[in-house]
Amino acid sequence: MSEELWVCNLGVVDYRDALALQLRLRDAREAGALPDVVLLLEHPPVYTKGRRSDPRELAMGEQWYLGQGIDVVEVDRGGRVTYHGPGQLVGYPIMRVGDVVAHLRTLERAIVAALAEEGVEARGRTGEGADYTGVWVGESKIASLGVHVRKGITTHGFAVNVDDDLQPFEWIVPCGLEGVRMTSVTKERGERADFGCFRKRMAHALARAHDRRQRLVSLRRVEREVGAVPLTR
Repeated sequence: MSEELWVCNLGVVDYRDALALQLRLRDAREAGALPDVVLLLEHPPVYTKGRRSDPRELAMGEQWYLGQGIDVVEVDRGGRVTYHGPGQLVGYPIMRVGDVVAHLRTLERAIVAALAEEGVEARGRTGEGADYTGVWVGESKIASLGVHVRKGITTHGFAVNVDDDLQPFEWIVPCGLEGVRMTSVTKERGERADFGCFRKRMAHALARAHDRRQRLVSLRRVEREVGAVPLTR
């Protein structure tokens, strides 16, 4: 099992449903019923508030955002406020790790490698403090990271802006950093990015970064292993 990294492509999934699925998979991974698995998906518009979030990061007030059709969810991951929406690739690795910082750095390296294959030169900013966790193109942020670890098993993960609407980032203080601008693969390349192609690049990069053999699996296969009720989408 340890040689494989299961990759499950889910399409567009409501954030709360995806969170519930993560928790079921975490329990199964803790029990040894699953190998490490990565969920790749998109979310309908939602702001998520990590453990270090400050109310000032949602400057308009939650009701205003709800009025724009954007959900607001408080979660147990590290980090601050961020946005998820269609066209953004979200990855949730449910993995056993020994060092959470090393896990974050590995995710960053995988994202940088996948972006390089798209012709986008990106970097981590590991020496500038926790608020700079993520992946950057110049001074603009292209990917956000935030994880939670229980009994050595990770939930939450990363979000890469591929071909998403960046306007909702302008309505918050993204990741708690005043004045930070977000970017995307589409914006950097000056032409629309192929979401499906990038998702494949990201899956391969994750497997390589973890020195694993990628295995594509269906949601039905994953849920059969954990004995869970199928996810409603």
